[in-house]
Amino acid sequence: MFHIFQYRPLRLITQNSLSSMCLKLMLSRPVAFAQIWKSWFSSHSLLGNKNIILMGPPGAGKTTVGRIVGQKLDCPVIDIDDDVLQTTWNMSVSEKLQEVGSEEFLEEEGKALLKFSASGSVISLSGSNPMHAAGMQHVKRNGIVVYLDVPTTVILSRLNSMEVGRIVGLSPGNSLKDILQFRKQFYKRWYDIRVLCGEDVAAEAVAEKVLDAVKRYQDSELETFISTRSSRSGRNMEEDCHKYFSDVVVQGLAPDGGLFVPERGLPKFTAEEWQGLIEATYIERAEVILEKCIHPADIPASKLAEIIGTAYGENFSCSKIAPVRHLAGNQFLLELFHGPTASFKDFALQLVPHLFAYCIPRSCNYLILVATSGDTGSAVLDGFSRLHDTDKQRIAVMNFFPEDGVSPIQKSQMIGCQRENAWSVGVKSDFDFCQTAIKQIFTNSDFTGFLTVEYGTALAAANSINWARLLPQIVYHASAYLDLVHQGIIPFGGPVDICIPTGNFGNILAAFYAKIMGIPIRKCICASNENNLLTDFIRTGVYDLRGRKLISTSSPAVDILKSSNLERYLHLIANEDGQLVTQLFNQLENQGRFQLREDLLEKLQQDLVAGSCSEEDCLAAIHSVYSTTGYILDTHTAVAKVVADRLQDRTCPIIIASTAHYSKFAPAILRALRIAEINQNPLSQLHLLSSYSALPPIHWGLLEALKKSGNGDHPVCAADMSVLMYQIETLIQNHFM
Repeated sequence: MFHIFQYRPLRLITQNSLSSMCLKLMLSRPVAFAQIWKSWFSSHSLLGNKNIILMGPPGAGKTTVGRIVGQKLDCPVIDIDDDVLQTTWNMSVSEKLQEVGSEEFLEEEGKALLKFSASGSVISLSGSNPMHAAGMQHVKRNGIVVYLDVPTTVILSRLNSMEVGRIVGLSPGNSLKDILQFRKQFYKRWYDIRVLCGEDVAAEAVAEKVLDAVKRYQDSELETFISTRSSRSGRNMEEDCHKYFSDVVVQGLAPDGGLFVPERGLPKFTAEEWQGLIEATYIERAEVILEKCIHPADIPASKLAEIIGTAYGENFSCSKIAPVRHLAGNQFLLELFHGPTASFKDFALQLVPHLFAYCIPRSCNYLILVATSGDTGSAVLDGFSRLHDTDKQRIAVMNFFPEDGVSPIQKSQMIGCQRENAWSVGVKSDFDFCQTAIKQIFTNSDFTGFLTVEYGTALAAANSINWARLLPQIVYHASAYLDLVHQGIIPFGGPVDICIPTGNFGNILAAFYAKIMGIPIRKCICASNENNLLTDFIRTGVYDLRGRKLISTSSPAVDILKSSNLERYLHLIANEDGQLVTQLFNQLENQGRFQLREDLLEKLQQDLVAGSCSEEDCLAAIHSVYSTTGYILDTHTAVAKVVADRLQDRTCPIIIASTAHYSKFAPAILRALRIAEINQNPLSQLHLLSSYSALPPIHWGLLEALKKSGNGDHPVCAADMSVLMYQIETLIQNHFM
């Protein structure tokens, strides 16, 4: 029989006296009584027969936090070390470890865990319990496992101050730091909830975080999504309510034509929580941030970690995934081109296909529709082609791009990235037509209904209008700031500006979301090329498409006039006024323009500043930077560099988002470097660029894709909705039937 401590409130109250007090309070102060009763009931209903199981490394504070949580819930508290292991062995844990050694100790510890059972309790595991699979499976069956995630540096400091003499696995060949790092893989395997614990966070505060995390885990109703165009009164309608993360990943676009956003906003991190991620790897930062944004009822933490590891583990050529490089003065480059298709789109599109495959029902096939101005196409084709074979049989992707509106290398790359479940279609128009056409197809209920009934196939979106596309972008903006802190460039809390070449507004919106979540970003700088509609809008509050013609530039990813994700930003600054957002975008559709109210323009200009760059200035910047540093900027990054030079005040660091590798735009780069004769063959252009031995080197994945493109082809169609729908139906017939 294991001894169970049950912690009670300090003031002892008998059942009779409690009943008497409740009766008096109920009669004299009914509102206060109702509040107290609600609080008591909430605490006691939190557990039921389930256990709260605290897990973490030695020194994480599991025992202390467990006792406080037990007191708050008025339930039994069990410490595995003291109440189970020592009782079973009739000796201290350290004595047992010394007697049998680490390997045998883990087996003996696991056997004791297998014989243990409890319900409605708070259980503090030992630091090594998670290393015994059978024991953890047994304990987890009736509990919610909470991982107290404490930075390794903090744990080392605590263990040194505690003068811990022995720990499982410690030997002359293994340092304590190595052991703690090794154990993380086991903690990640078992936890349901992660609670971040900083260095100076009191045990009482950690206990509150544990209770809040358990409440969130048990109540997925708290994290629903709404459309940017839904009215407050309409949110009680069946169609508008109860959309969860897994729903919005699959649906992409809201039924009313708006975009999905979280109803309660984005999660907030404390300064201590962010500081706890300074030493973390990119993958660890992604796990922590995305866990906060995706409810475990949609994707369990262990599965999410597996997906993140698959997305970023081996598919990126740089071990830092998104490194920050000093360029000159106060300017730093966030290199976002180390993924397989050499652009920032890889960060979302190596991850989203796996999220999508997990979330969709198994009873239906799905065709993903994508419109691209260049980089999205190859990224989405590559990402969905990496799914498991069983998933590729039920998930296919179709990429529409402006046939004459992308660079030759981008087109070759999209052709080279085609696979058995991934195809590209050129359209004789511009990106805005492709994007608008896809939106209209999604809202054409007759066509989508026909595809479902006739072919058992549903349509979904993977453009940046899909909420899941934005989340990975938040991660790299947060990570860039943490890297500057880690490098000693700024202390945590010091401001930075971020300058981003902007077309569809998704990347800069993700930076703003990172700011909302607690990253100290001062200004988000929107950099436009000669298609400077966004710059004009940020400066004047007037979004005017009338008379605007899309200009083809050497930075095609931002050759965009209709910026879809702007709608999410306007919904945010308008205090989620869906009626106003609907009115603005109806005006844009019907009249070709809208104008913000003065108060909204004032809010916008507190967050954003904007500038534009000519083609001449873009190419001059590439030449200048290479001449002075030996580094080659791509055309989009050069646009941002020019705008940053003009708008920065040099009072803080500025991070320039380097959104693509220069190899993708070889003709423009060679012109900027003043090469007189340029061979029209894309592979020849890359070989010429590689002779410069510049930084960064030629992109490995791009070379491979171009070699494959010589064996492929793609259909080209007119800018006609009926023709696009025919292409979609034909693909479905060929792949799914």
